Amino acid sequence: MFYPPRKSSKLRNRHFVMADILIFFVSPLAALWLRLDGHVDLSLYQSGLLWITLLFLVIKLGILYTMGFYKRFWRYASIDELQQVAIAMVTAVLLQTITFFWGQSLAISLFEDLPRSLPLLDAIVSFLFVGAIRFRIRAIEHSRHHRRAFFRRDRVLIVGAGRAGVSLVQQMQRNPSLGLRPVAFVDDDPAKLNLRICRLPVAGDRNCIPELVRSLHIRKVIIAMPTVPGNVIREVLDICQTVGVPTRTLPGIHEILNGRVSIRRVRDVQIEDLLRREPVQMDVEQVSHLIQGQRVMITGAGGSIGSELCRQVLQRCPAEILLLGHGENSVFNIQQELEKCLHDLRAEQSWTQRPTISACIADIRFLPRLEYAFNHFKPQIVFHAAAHKHVPMMEFNAPEAITNNVQGTRNLVKLALKYDVERFVMISTDKAVNPTNIMGASKRVAEMTVLQAAQQSGRPYEVVRFGNVLGSRGSVVPTFKRQIAEGGPVTVTHPDICRYFMTIPEAVQLVLQAAVIGRGGEVFMLDMGQPVKIVDLAKELIHLSGYELGKSMKITFTGLRPGEKLYEELFIPGEQYNATRHPKLFVVTNASGIVPDHLDALIKALYKAALDNDSAKIIVLLKHLVLGFKPQSQPSAPQPKTQPERSQPMLKPVRTSAA
Repeated sequence: MFYPPRKSSKLRNRHFVMADILIFFVSPLAALWLRLDGHVDLSLYQSGLLWITLLFLVIKLGILYTMGFYKRFWRYASIDELQQVAIAMVTAVLLQTITFFWGQSLAISLFEDLPRSLPLLDAIVSFLFVGAIRFRIRAIEHSRHHRRAFFRRDRVLIVGAGRAGVSLVQQMQRNPSLGLRPVAFVDDDPAKLNLRICRLPVAGDRNCIPELVRSLHIRKVIIAMPTVPGNVIREVLDICQTVGVPTRTLPGIHEILNGRVSIRRVRDVQIEDLLRREPVQMDVEQVSHLIQGQRVMITGAGGSIGSELCRQVLQRCPAEILLLGHGENSVFNIQQELEKCLHDLRAEQSWTQRPTISACIADIRFLPRLEYAFNHFKPQIVFHAAAHKHVPMMEFNAPEAITNNVQGTRNLVKLALKYDVERFVMISTDKAVNPTNIMGASKRVAEMTVLQAAQQSGRPYEVVRFGNVLGSRGSVVPTFKRQIAEGGPVTVTHPDICRYFMTIPEAVQLVLQAAVIGRGGEVFMLDMGQPVKIVDLAKELIHLSGYELGKSMKITFTGLRPGEKLYEELFIPGEQYNATRHPKLFVVTNASGIVPDHLDALIKALYKAALDNDSAKIIVLLKHLVLGFKPQSQPSAPQPKTQPERSQPMLKPVRTSAA
């Protein structure tokens, strides 16, 4: 559809015509003044200057009109328009010079006394004035936009005047379009009080937040302390909620893999922030040395742990990553994410070799498909994260737990040995310790399979065992969030149920560190910190979601589910736990020595029972295989175990028993 030009646009172009006429009347005189250093005798040049001014005026107006200069909307002028002005004035120089010297060749006395450089100087003066008057429209509009944006921006208080806070402030100051206007810092360090950083004052400590929110008219608070523990985040959040100011935060430092703080990483406070612990100190150099230039296969690549493994492995510049998984959508999503991440990383890092990202849709239970992947890809390192992990589901689907967790792991280990995989790391669970459910027992048998391979081959094949990870598919957190979004109630199985938690990035960093430390046949246990009551977790999520417990949102206790413990245990009787050089990693030094001699025969029998869908026989065989396996017809809490003696302080096992 045709829209006629706006009236304001026509008026503006008429003004440009009049302004250009005025400029072109003055420019020859200005050029002559420049040529003669200001000593202009008008009585000598008056007649010639008048005629040359009229001649040049006609030439320049004709060029500008022909090039469409009076049909443009100069509010959006860019470098292209500036180039057009330059081209117009160059054309004017040529035509004016030809006309000037042609007039002198005809012995027109009017031009004889004028300097020969006058056409060039006139064009330069005209270019400056014509360009300036047009781009001033753009500059005025830009300035007006920034003034409007300045007053529309939210006034932000930054909690934390360290590197992260300073980086955020600099990004906000450079990019007004973000809509954020930092006005002050808050920091608990008394040495920074009353100082100015990035032109902003450090106005007080965290206790001053309510007063500053009112006096400075703060619209938003950003917590920029990625290294502090969760209790500090909780205290700041509680203070901010007393005055009702929206609060956002940077994620923990373990989630900022490349160390770069970006305003794009700022997000709402999540439960992971409140449970945050001291950041993991990963030996980046050793992990990079392990992975750089290697072909790495990651099973279960589309899952929560597997996908984070992919992200962190990519940071260490492998030669190739093979994403192996059964769910096509999840594998596709992580592949697309890694490709984008790779593009960003190449701009930041000088890599001599671009990692290749490949995807293979395969079920680890099907040996021929797996063999194709190993034969074609020839991995040097395998991270095995594929598993069925849902305790109640596996309790009623025991054959699936065996075929996937046990036989699938056995297939991988068999092919790893056949194709000379240099390092194999299996992701296990604390539910494999004295298991009371099919899932935990199946993972314990899978552990034995890996340890047996290490014992027989002498290769660094190891197991990393840890508890629940926040945000994973099997975590209670997504379930609680969904229940809160639906209006409640939030369901908890038992008021005393406890679990160990850590974040996904933290767990994966420790897995990579264990891969570096491992020499073969070990089980590594991650320091999971202190156990957290699930009911307390639910209360925190309700509070974070803006609801009031007992009024707008309730918690309902549903009773323990089949195979569920009140308290997860960390140690198996007979295992010897020792410290490693990493403070958050502990190792079972005799893990390979407690693998039963008849493991192969029992696993074959287990697999046959699974193919026959004989759950009763599966339970009988697991009792023979797994020390401490006590299947529950009625869920109950495990009895407390005695902590094994160690040479230095280690993780504390839960000693509380059910009431």
